[in-house]
Amino acid sequence: MDVERLIVGQLATNCYLVRCSEDGEAVVIDPGGEGEKIWSVIQNRGLNVRLIINTHGHGDHIAANGFLKAKTGAEVLIHPEDASMLTSPARNLSAWINGGLVCPPADRLIKGDDEVTCGNVTFKVLATPGHTPGGISLWADGVVFTGDTLFRGSIGRTDFPGGDYRLLLNSIRDKLLVLPSNTIVYPGHGPESNIGEERVTNPFLI
Repeated sequence: MDVERLIVGQLATNCYLVRCSEDGEAVVIDPGGEGEKIWSVIQNRGLNVRLIINTHGHGDHIAANGFLKAKTGAEVLIHPEDASMLTSPARNLSAWINGGLVCPPADRLIKGDDEVTCGNVTFKVLATPGHTPGGISLWADGVVFTGDTLFRGSIGRTDFPGGDYRLLLNSIRDKLLVLPSNTIVYPGHGPESNIGEERVTNPFLI
């Protein structure tokens, strides 16, 4: 599994391209904007994008869904609690950022403990609500993509509609901090970290 981070959109969202096989089967996680930029890298890397997975439904994580789906034919996956955010500018918060974003509806809904396979990589879906009701993290092969649940030295904000601070902390402690210490954390914004580091240095968790 090869992971490439692209920083996209007005809010500097981390979009991840995950190459899952030797023949280029790939997943895009959180294409939060700048679809042309993401598509250019996909073409340059010779990737065959099979899936677009959103860790949650905020506009800065879904903005290029439609563009990339049209280019690649990939399925869009999201948790059912956040699925309506794809088509609602009010719920995905884009109504207050860029005038309103409407994405194609999800092709597949995924929940905690589901497994999603692409090429030779299987992602386990971890339900990590709190930032949004349907927030998820994706765990595979020693890495976890945490969206806006866990950051290096910080956690996701919970002051948006549907946010729940206590639920977010429980999600992190019950689903993420129990992972092996050397698990690499790929967050929705900012630099990567690892689970061991967050257990002992994250001020919100100690």
